[in-house]
Amino acid sequence: MKNFEITENILEHFEKFIPLSENLKSELTKKLNYIVFKKGEIVLNANQVCTESYFINKGILRTYFLKDGKEISEYFCGIDEWVNSPKSFMQRKKDIYYIDAIENTDAYFINVNDLVYLFDNFPEMERYARLSMGSVFGHFMERITSMRFTSAKERYTHFQKTYSDIYHRIPLGMVASYLGITQETLSRIRAEK
Repeated sequence: MKNFEITENILEHFEKFIPLSENLKSELTKKLNYIVFKKGEIVLNANQVCTESYFINKGILRTYFLKDGKEISEYFCGIDEWVNSPKSFMQRKKDIYYIDAIENTDAYFINVNDLVYLFDNFPEMERYARLSMGSVFGHFMERITSMRFTSAKERYTHFQKTYSDIYHRIPLGMVASYLGITQETLSRIRAEK
């Protein structure tokens, strides 16, 4: 499914980082596909190699893993963010991560081989990747620091700040697993505010 208005939305996203030539716009439009996920739908199973990266147009996707049969939320992605299983996507091997839709989600996706083609033929795409991944890397570093050196209450405050646009739409059990606390502890923290 292609929609001109929606296509313009993702092209505007790229243009926040790099200038787009008409040739690159044309190639991006050809290589990007559109998909809709229903709430609760599994986008990526850990038994699969991640071959697509998803750019969210509407909705929320969550990346998580299983530990002792329990889902542990690793991160959440909302509008105008990319999501994949990075290690699996880059190394083309299975990884521990699942991705699911927390709510009905519309997204663009690009296949890893198409992305490699764009990198090989449009050097500005490597610049895009470097600049856009810088913010993702910064987020992961903040998360590691938060998990290691802050209290549960401080982690929750950081979570609210990091996910300010979507935190209120994420189920509390998923939030608790992301913070590394029980849902009861999260309820107590929320009651104190």
